[in-house]
Amino acid sequence: MSQDPPASGSLPVVETFHSLQGEGLHAGRSAFFIRLAGCRVGCSWCDTKHSWPADSHPLRPINRLATEAAAAASDGAAFVVITGGEPLHHNLDALAQALRSLRSMPLHLETSGVDPLSGDPDWITLSPKRHAPPRAELLRRCHELKVVVHEPADLLFADVVAAQAPQATWLLQPGWESAEGQQLALDAARRDGRWRLSLQSHKWLGVR
Repeated sequence: MSQDPPASGSLPVVETFHSLQGEGLHAGRSAFFIRLAGCRVGCSWCDTKHSWPADSHPLRPINRLATEAAAAASDGAAFVVITGGEPLHHNLDALAQALRSLRSMPLHLETSGVDPLSGDPDWITLSPKRHAPPRAELLRRCHELKVVVHEPADLLFADVVAAQAPQATWLLQPGWESAEGQQLALDAARRDGRWRLSLQSHKWLGVR
């Protein structure tokens, strides 16, 4: 369930960094990342499990996060990415307002879609999970739908959620180091032109 930011105007933050977006339609573009802590979705293949416990990470003032984002914009960042964890476990309205007040950069959100939408992002990357299906609102409003593939059941799930997101670009992303997922995603994208293949280019390149 979504929770409001603490009265101090802070959020639990795992890390902030300026890098290149590694996945999806914006792969290769300069971006400033804000990784929020806390996730109850619990994907077994998650590569940021250290972000799951929100209370293990420091609360950072929202205005300081916005200042960092503005500095990154001056250094070339084209947009801000709010990721996690599961960022929508938190109400993002105050953070989005602070980010927009200091620098007019597009605000991108990466989410599994299990919580209500907040922050009015300019771009929504929805990465839904079979064991924790997304809310209909997120399916209707997402710009890209990115389904991680490990086994055949993931492709069946991908077709179900894609039917509810006709406005989005559909992406199949092989699970990292999953040979079966890679072959399944390749074959599915080849035989159905509505799907694109998404790769985690930052991992191949060894960048953050």
